[in-house]
Amino acid sequence: MAVREQLIEYLDQNIDQYIRNWKKKIRISESDIHRDKVEANGVMMYQLVQTNIKNPISDEKLIMLAKKVAVERAEANINIGDFIFNVNAGRSVLMKHMTYSGINVEDLQAILDSINELFDQFSYHAVTEYTKLKSNELQEKISFIDETHQEKLSILGQMSSSFVHEFRNPLTAIMGFVKLLQKEHPDMAYIDVIDHELQQLNFRISQFLHVSKKEIDTGYEEKIEVNKIFAGIIEFIYPSIVDIDVEIQNTIPSGLYIFGQHDKLRQVFLNILMNSLDALKEKGFPRKILLRGDKYEDVIHIHISNNGPMIPPETVDTIFEPFYTTKELGTGIGLYVCQKIIQNHKGHISCMSDEVETTFTITLPVEKSDLRA
Repeated sequence: MAVREQLIEYLDQNIDQYIRNWKKKIRISESDIHRDKVEANGVMMYQLVQTNIKNPISDEKLIMLAKKVAVERAEANINIGDFIFNVNAGRSVLMKHMTYSGINVEDLQAILDSINELFDQFSYHAVTEYTKLKSNELQEKISFIDETHQEKLSILGQMSSSFVHEFRNPLTAIMGFVKLLQKEHPDMAYIDVIDHELQQLNFRISQFLHVSKKEIDTGYEEKIEVNKIFAGIIEFIYPSIVDIDVEIQNTIPSGLYIFGQHDKLRQVFLNILMNSLDALKEKGFPRKILLRGDKYEDVIHIHISNNGPMIPPETVDTIFEPFYTTKELGTGIGLYVCQKIIQNHKGHISCMSDEVETTFTITLPVEKSDLRA
């Protein structure tokens, strides 16, 4: 009897033994929704090997089985490592199984080589299909997340347009009367505290108006000295600086100018400084904020650093996303608004954090540019 015929007969008579040995090796989860199909797929691969020993099979048959198995493994959400392990388990068990056929190993070698090639091709097509399916699944999830973000922004915009302006109207009146009281009664107790808190409330409302895209753009572009805008902000948040006991070091050189909308750029710097103060509450002393600035060619770099807790690497990549926050009562829109304003000024904002310090870097063009509302 020819070697190939003898081997085919042996495989035909001992398929049950092969399946038992293979099932002892493979990894199948109890939650696998297609676990009942695993044995049938093993039998089909075994039969393809038998057919291939007699006459080389077409690629179509192998690819058909590979894609079928890949679809089932993807639907069962099986780890790709387990998938490959099971394929290789089938290969190794089959090779060992064939050595018990009584055929001389030298006579088997050419057949074993062809079977190895068959398994390699099966693995390639199965993993390619599995990867494609998982990639499509991931893209669908990303698209769903993006759509969800847009829906949230749309809802927030509708909410903001309906009642945030209603908040600002009485707030503007109150702030106006407080200013009058400050002029008429400059020594009145707590009037400065009231004014400070009202300014903070107005700042938060402005953030929601930016997100809702309903804010009327009343700002105009102007040449702004960086040191002066920070001096005003530091004066504004001085009560918070004293309360937390933070040392602010300002090394921004005088004569460093940016061009843009003063109120919006002030909002960016104020938001980052307030976030820095919040972060420093979680740190022991000394608590420091360092302001630095420089000009390189046609770009201004402004760095705001604090020595608070490190922001984890996985978080740094998401802090500018809308609604992402680590604060218990945070809205998750502050840094998103900052990024939006800086981008509208043709600039860029980024964050780097390690165990020593966290630094927000804002880059802005020196020359005047067309700004979007």
